[in-house]
Amino acid sequence: MISGQLVDLSRLQFAATAMYHFLFVPLTLGMVWLLVIMESVYVMTGNVIWKDMTRFWGKLFGINFALGVTTGITLEFQFGTNWAYYSHYVGDIFGAPLAIEGLMAFFLESTMIGLFFFGWDRLPKTQHLLVTILMAVGTNLSALWILVANGWMQNPVGAEFSYVTMRMEMTDFWAVLFNPDAQAKFVHTVSAGYVTGAMFVLSVSAWYMLRGRDLEFAKRSFRVAAAFGLASVCSVIVLGDESGYTVGEAQQTKLAAMEAMWETKPAPAGLTLIAGINEAEAKNDWEVDIPWVMGLIGTRSLTKEIPGIHDIKAANRLRIENGIPAVVALEALRKDRNDAAAKATFEQHKADLGFGLLLKKYVVDVSQATPEMIQKAVDSTVPRVTPMFWAFRVMVGLGFAMLLLFGWAFWCTLKMGCAQRPWLLRFALVMLPAPWIACELGWFVAEYGRQPWTIYGVLPTHLSVSTLSVNSLYGSLAGFIGFYTVLLVVEMYLMVKFARMGPGSLGTGRYSNEPIHTHA
Repeated sequence: MISGQLVDLSRLQFAATAMYHFLFVPLTLGMVWLLVIMESVYVMTGNVIWKDMTRFWGKLFGINFALGVTTGITLEFQFGTNWAYYSHYVGDIFGAPLAIEGLMAFFLESTMIGLFFFGWDRLPKTQHLLVTILMAVGTNLSALWILVANGWMQNPVGAEFSYVTMRMEMTDFWAVLFNPDAQAKFVHTVSAGYVTGAMFVLSVSAWYMLRGRDLEFAKRSFRVAAAFGLASVCSVIVLGDESGYTVGEAQQTKLAAMEAMWETKPAPAGLTLIAGINEAEAKNDWEVDIPWVMGLIGTRSLTKEIPGIHDIKAANRLRIENGIPAVVALEALRKDRNDAAAKATFEQHKADLGFGLLLKKYVVDVSQATPEMIQKAVDSTVPRVTPMFWAFRVMVGLGFAMLLLFGWAFWCTLKMGCAQRPWLLRFALVMLPAPWIACELGWFVAEYGRQPWTIYGVLPTHLSVSTLSVNSLYGSLAGFIGFYTVLLVVEMYLMVKFARMGPGSLGTGRYSNEPIHTHA
């Protein structure tokens, strides 16, 4: 049996690298479309300030893109090193969208980004704009295929376990691609990236206006970011509703934990704003509800109930008990694939195979599982409620705060008075880290809320890891964290350096803080 320490360290290592990676990805997703907007205005008007805007913000985009690629490659290799059994078990399905992402999307965006930076004086305006558009398309296609893979982890459709190969095999590629969970996750995640890009441009532009420098440049950048950010944050909120619905359909455990819903409430269930969570007694000591709202979001009806944690655990107990014969039959088939009795038993119980495998954490022979072991397995099917509940609410709270900011900023740009509103500009500056915090919390809710599964309902996490030594994991974890921290410091240094220099870093002679002005 694999030790719990090994599993926890493997999880921590992947979580750390993923969280670092996702510091860079949202900004890449958002800024690339802002570049498209700015360059489109330049092509249509011929006003050189819009070209300068595209080049300057493109420089900051390029720094962030390089760090995103560097951290993303490590994640790809971890599937084969730290999660070898996971890769063997589901590689037939999970590997397909990742391979397409590398061959299609990453190739496109990496090619176009080179042309973007080195093609300004070599390509006509319209052709360079096409390059920028293709770069944006490639970046978002990359996100699509990665999120299709992740969406399948959340809702494993279009695949079936084969006792012949002892792995999951794809049965319907289009079901995997059009997985409702994957599609909802894609539009919600990329919209969050758009908000991040808009907030970055808005905040830096606000800082320029507070300093009274490069005002025309800053005003135009602020205006574009405010409009794009308002549309994006509205999309995030609306699409978050869709994401909540798909979670309610595919992962009732996650939804119940997010809402601290211990008991099944009469339909339509209310939305719990805040609550005093008592995990020891599996209840809320107090809570503040908004009637009907959760029922409408989670079920899109007034009559359908959302199951509470206690009812979910009772259902999971039955599935675990039903999965025991499936595991026993599978082990018999591994020894003799022509065992007709084992084959019949497996076919009868295979829908609950994953739940039976949960017992492998506690006993080698699941047929010898005691009631206490079964209870431990049942309890493990629900993640801790407190971090899920509050992480989700902080994320949503930040989302509405950003809606307020972008709405205020957009209104002020219509009045042409954003530079004369220092409170707005300070608010924009203070809110700079908000989208990153919200994005990281969103990923925490999505991934922690899936536990104890790597593939929901199919493959438990404790069976997914490679057989490595604990010391090697400590070493690689320290190495990754150290290396990624250095990369983060480097990026922060470069981003701050060039943001402080502003458009003067372009060396056009049209802006402040240029060497020609400094030495004059």
